[in-house]
Amino acid sequence: MFTAVRHRLPSLTWIQLSLLTGGILAILTYQWTTSGLTQRVLRDVLLYLLVPLGLGITHGRRIGWQINRRAIRNAVILSLFVLPFYLVGSTLPTIREYYPMWHTTPHLGEFVPHAIQLFVLALATETYYRGLLCVGVRDLGFKCVFISPVLYAAKHYTKPPIEFLLSAPTDVLFGAVDYDANSILPSVVAHGFGLVLLDWLVLHDPIIPPETTLRWLSWVPVPL
Repeated sequence: MFTAVRHRLPSLTWIQLSLLTGGILAILTYQWTTSGLTQRVLRDVLLYLLVPLGLGITHGRRIGWQINRRAIRNAVILSLFVLPFYLVGSTLPTIREYYPMWHTTPHLGEFVPHAIQLFVLALATETYYRGLLCVGVRDLGFKCVFISPVLYAAKHYTKPPIEFLLSAPTDVLFGAVDYDANSILPSVVAHGFGLVLLDWLVLHDPIIPPETTLRWLSWVPVPL
């Protein structure tokens, strides 16, 4: 009976399977609430890292898990590009009130383990958004970079307005850079570096007076 059913059901292509899996993981993520950084890392490693990697391994797909010279170059360029955004963003009142998302202190004995978990979080997140849902389906062509922005923005809807506003464009930018390199290394490095840097900056006095930043960005149409 089961054999007959299998013959009647059309087999899914890799792209169809990737997108279906991505949708299921998105639903599971919203159903699985966490408290604390460690719980968040465990959830995202399972859903965003192990499931996509397992799917890729069973289907002979690397989903961006590879390093090449272009990926290293793009990682450096992307990290340098986003650096000013983190430096300026860390001075904004709404950002400083929201971060760090999980408790930590500037003491290295506490901050270093915190930073390591943030990098693991970035690796898992990028494996899902830029791996499974972008580089992993690069057979679609460049339009694959526009698959995950809505999901990525939805994940940021509870964060400061400026971060929510920039989330979808950031997703497209990271996806395009990874697509060019056929690797998620650029977004993993830039995202992980950014998360750690932002928390470190927010734990210290602003490098630019907040009044100055607010004056520079007075044209932005969201609360800062």
